[in-house]
Amino acid sequence: MSVVRIVLAIVVLQRCIELVYARRNTLALLRRGAIEVGGNHYAFFIALHAAWLAAMALWIPPFAAVDWWLLGVFALLQAARVWVVASLGPYWTTRVLTLPGAPLVRRGPYRFVRHPNYIIVAGEIATLPLAFGAVAIAIVFSVLNARLLFVRIRIENAALATRTPA
Repeated sequence: MSVVRIVLAIVVLQRCIELVYARRNTLALLRRGAIEVGGNHYAFFIALHAAWLAAMALWIPPFAAVDWWLLGVFALLQAARVWVVASLGPYWTTRVLTLPGAPLVRRGPYRFVRHPNYIIVAGEIATLPLAFGAVAIAIVFSVLNARLLFVRIRIENAALATRTPA
């Protein structure tokens, strides 16, 4: 099996595990009284990420040259992603949920930046296709992701504005 296919299989598996974990956290938060904000854009994120993975699977040749440095950067981004998920713990979801009265998380990467996960995802969307020479995929999906993040960050900032730091 090629490096491209192995890496894509690992990323798909990781994303599926994250979706299960996010769903569990979402349901638990909703039971505790959390409110979802801006849910109408959620399907676009799912579609974007699925299309990004599909584009790489379809258009990157199985034995494409590998830029090991960029693949290493992608691996570091995965470590940062785990740090984000661990820092948010039961508050980590793929949706914008706010639990009235709950303090904002200010540990882990949230000590340094307000939306570390979005920075990491932007890096992933660009870096992984570039690691296999797929410049067009990196550009197209980076632009689409930036557009969605513009909307999502405004929604999330408004939803979290009433919450206080822990």
